[in-house]
Amino acid sequence: MNSIAKILSHAEASCQTNGARLTDKRKRVLTGLLKSQKAQSAYDLIDYMRKEFDEALQPTTTYRILDFLASENLVHKLHLANKYVACSHISCGHAHEVPQFLICDECSNVKEIGIKKSLINTLTRNVEEAGYVLQSPQLELHCLCQDCASKAV
Repeated sequence: MNSIAKILSHAEASCQTNGARLTDKRKRVLTGLLKSQKAQSAYDLIDYMRKEFDEALQPTTTYRILDFLASENLVHKLHLANKYVACSHISCGHAHEVPQFLICDECSNVKEIGIKKSLINTLTRNVEEAGYVLQSPQLELHCLCQDCASKAV
């Protein structure tokens, strides 16, 4: 079984455990995200579906699919870019640290890393001490990947 098929199998099992269903359209959109190293917008995925499957998805349908996939922790929304990436831990069976995203400003590649819970707890306390309530611990860090950084020198 290839890695995408294996990941989709894990995703389907996870959805079933949660009482949800990973439909064929949802699988195809997730596949588009899994195949890409870059964050994808809903419109990028609409183009992917048309090219790969000759299927025309409406933007509202695509956003509903992406919202479902995010609610099942299969994808993450990058809020600053309004784009989506597949979770890099779909087929892992253990708890993970809080996901953070390194986004290359040159080539748009995205890497998911984990931040220790203790650091997030410290950030949350700092936010509360400032009189705010943290809504999401997700960080999106704008960087240069090694390839782009070496080209810039």
